[in-house]
Amino acid sequence: MELRLIDPPNPRLLSSSSSSSPSSSLLTLWRRRGRSLLLLVRARKRRSPRSNGLGGEPKRELSHILRTEAAVLGVEKRAGSASSTRLWPRAVLEALESSISDNRWESALEIFGLLRKQRWYQPKSRTYARLLTMLGKCRQPEHATSLFRAMLSEGVKPTLDVYTSLVGAYGFSGLLEEAFLTVDEMKTISDCKPDEFTFSILINCCCKLRRFDYIPTLLTEMSYLGLECNVVTYNIMIDGYGKAGMLEDMENSLFDMLENGRCLPDIFTMNSILWAYGNYGTTAEMEKWYNEFQLMGIEPDIQTFNIMIKSYGKAGMHEKLRLVLQYMKKRFFSPTVITFNIIIECFGRAGNIKEMEYYFRLMKIQGVKPNSITYCSLVSGYSKAGLLDRVPAIIRQTENTDVVLDTAFFNCVINAYGQAGEVKIMGEMFELMKEKKCKPDDVTFATMVHAYNAQGMYEAVKLLGEKICRTEKEALVKIF
Repeated sequence: MELRLIDPPNPRLLSSSSSSSPSSSLLTLWRRRGRSLLLLVRARKRRSPRSNGLGGEPKRELSHILRTEAAVLGVEKRAGSASSTRLWPRAVLEALESSISDNRWESALEIFGLLRKQRWYQPKSRTYARLLTMLGKCRQPEHATSLFRAMLSEGVKPTLDVYTSLVGAYGFSGLLEEAFLTVDEMKTISDCKPDEFTFSILINCCCKLRRFDYIPTLLTEMSYLGLECNVVTYNIMIDGYGKAGMLEDMENSLFDMLENGRCLPDIFTMNSILWAYGNYGTTAEMEKWYNEFQLMGIEPDIQTFNIMIKSYGKAGMHEKLRLVLQYMKKRFFSPTVITFNIIIECFGRAGNIKEMEYYFRLMKIQGVKPNSITYCSLVSGYSKAGLLDRVPAIIRQTENTDVVLDTAFFNCVINAYGQAGEVKIMGEMFELMKEKKCKPDDVTFATMVHAYNAQGMYEAVKLLGEKICRTEKEALVKIF
């Protein structure tokens, strides 16, 4: 039985002037594509090799993994000294890939510097593209510029992927002018002209920076160059407008997507639309669009249900929250750590400690491992309910697990004690934070300064300011 949160309306997603039902035509196209995909999956399954069972192969694989991991760790240690020139190629490349995947840009650049000194090194544009993409995610435009110049100095010809990654590195760092100049430069190179993906990256940057005024110009330029928006481009705009609360523009982008005919909505479209309406409290619209997407043949995934649970929790509609959980159980969707974190945070924010603790116990019973966010939500819930005497037990629980407490968790604990005026315990938590090798950030210091000022402890504020200065100096010394 399908989930019907409200009675589904007639699916009129396009203007009333359309002669045929858009939902029925979309459903037909979707079914055709679904059959093609199903045949492809079956063909791949027939071609896939049979499993070798549980014999000696897993042991060999495990030993290989352990040897590889040890080699990768060795490369990462040597990257600091950068003295070896005859390292094992696979270990160096896997160490670089690991750092890039984890967005550890400092480590990645050190390993790449070590890679360039190897006798077997051959510069490749793909490696530079991957590094530039990572630097964009980490907001490091200066290093991206230096890396691009290093590539040119090695005689590597920039490719479309390299330029697109450079556009993203500038754009995501807030340097839109440099990103646009890079696109203009691309237009002058015959085999590096910007494509749909380049413009999608640029539009995504504009959405992240809330510069929606640039989007119409970019769409016009795409049309002039003979480029069409694909499903990724539409999803970026829908998600961007939705996160900014521009719900009318979000719907207009969806209608343009449907009128296009070649870009059908997918699960990402659905989740972006539901998140936007749910986040801004219009749960009735969220439910309506859930049913509309179901009529198009788009099935929900675990993220869809997490979005709905969070939306109902935020709106205080706890009964509907429980209905979604029941429906998930019927459809054999197992709650993930994200699901439980949302529920725990929801009941904690509402001050319903009994329900919060119930779902925390249920989480552990079902074998879902709590993480730092889980414990952070518990601390916030206890703080809101004025039950700070339960916070030490939470900290002790984490010591008996392999959960790595991060800066956000300690910020939460420091804030809880600071708001309660327990500045002595707050200071102890700050020291514990340093013992656990969690680096304080701006939020940590701002929270503590606010708590000290509220208690009139201006001398403590001065001492904390000195600590901040020392921390910043140490960071600069490490960099230079």
